[in-house]
Amino acid sequence: QSETGLNGAPSPTLLAPSCNIDESYKYIFLPICYSFTFRWNASLIYMVNLASTDFMYSLSLPFLVASYVMRDRWVFGDFMCRLVRFLFYFNLYCSIFFLTCISVHRYLGICHPMKTITLESKKAVKFTCIVVWTVVFALTCPIFRFAQTGFVEEYQNCWDDAIDKEFSLYVPYGIFLHVLGFFIPFTIIAWCYSHVVLTIFRTLHSHPPRKSIKTIITITLLFALCFFPFHVTRTIFFILKVTKGVPCHTMTMVSMCYKITRPLASFNAWLNALLYFLTKDKAGVPCCEAVNATQQQKHAGGLLVPLRAKPGEDAEKEEP
Repeated sequence: QSETGLNGAPSPTLLAPSCNIDESYKYIFLPICYSFTFRWNASLIYMVNLASTDFMYSLSLPFLVASYVMRDRWVFGDFMCRLVRFLFYFNLYCSIFFLTCISVHRYLGICHPMKTITLESKKAVKFTCIVVWTVVFALTCPIFRFAQTGFVEEYQNCWDDAIDKEFSLYVPYGIFLHVLGFFIPFTIIAWCYSHVVLTIFRTLHSHPPRKSIKTIITITLLFALCFFPFHVTRTIFFILKVTKGVPCHTMTMVSMCYKITRPLASFNAWLNALLYFLTKDKAGVPCCEAVNATQQQKHAGGLLVPLRAKPGEDAEKEEP
């Protein structure tokens, strides 16, 4: 007597118990098909690239955790030391550069909407991402040269900023990396978001969207909190270490601040996730919307309103 399933049909596993269906194809086919259901706009492309860098960095974390648990002992070899240190800085500056691209993209969409028409294309955004990956790799690949292992009190350690005899060579590169990799992008981000806020107030001065403004301020402050203390203290640490006559207690305090602020820079992965959460709701964060030039043109001077009007809002305003 054959058994039946819940819907009365014969159970396939009971009819053919020896038939093992190979479903390995679905692990390749289905993700590719489902990926096309996403709206691959500019913001999503940037966020996917951010997630990719975070994933690469997460692969190096077990090695760092194991090293610190063993009180700085490094047992994974010289190559892994260089690779892990490289992944830290590569992720760090990829995140900063992609966050800068997002801020510039939103600035153009709000303040100069007509320029965004060509820059909004997927081809332009993908090209920008390729440039970011290439530039950051070129900036951080010297880490492979300077990061190395060395022995301290009979056990091996892993340095990311060169050993003492090569530290004077590393300092110019490190400061150059800080300026080009953080201070300039941070200035661009602050400038872009400040102009976005001013444009929002100027355009909708009677009813400015507070949620949008709070989102912009939150993103900027979190960016500064994650990256600013680390780069400032690390720059000071470099300068003091090559300066003669620095008191020992001063050097100790600066080194301590540098090591304490270092984990803040690793929180950029959390910042990226929060950034996506704050901006994924397009209705709730209108400042991040692309401008619809055909629907949002003001009559005075042809100024484009950089915020999407609610459904029916334009019709209500035009009624006598």
